[in-house]
Amino acid sequence: MNFRRLFFALAILLGSLVVTSTPAEAACAPLSLCSCTVSTTGISFGSYIPVDATNNESSGTVRVQCVLLVALAGSYTIDLSTGSSGTYAQRTLRNGASILTYNIYVDAARSQILGNGSGGSSRITRNFTALLGVDQTTTVYGRIPAGQNVPAGSYSDTIIVTVTY
Repeated sequence: MNFRRLFFALAILLGSLVVTSTPAEAACAPLSLCSCTVSTTGISFGSYIPVDATNNESSGTVRVQCVLLVALAGSYTIDLSTGSSGTYAQRTLRNGASILTYNIYVDAARSQILGNGSGGSSRITRNFTALLGVDQTTTVYGRIPAGQNVPAGSYSDTIIVTVTY
């Protein structure tokens, strides 16, 4: 099996900022005659209110597009980095020395932390069959737990998304 990795940053922002990402591109091996691109929509949590009793939740997407010149069936995995926290257990949004904890999940119930399969995290694997192309979008889910007493400001984190196919 031929493995390629695509890396790009998925910005996680708190506030009213618009999230954009730069597509990454890699070519498949010459025998498979394909090329793939990956793009994201970041997770924008909007305003966080420290005295609010409900979690702040949002979602983003990872889109994988491949142009194939021969019939192909296969799969790819989506892995996320830990971001600035260095751990999957509790990712952190930062504003200078101030920290706001959050995490990213595989599922809408927010029960499986999305990572690379280590440290209690899960990875996403998608299967596909295609003759000429693949275009799949996967939703990822974010949550900032309620009750964190943090100063006002713009908090952010950068997550590296790795797609292996």
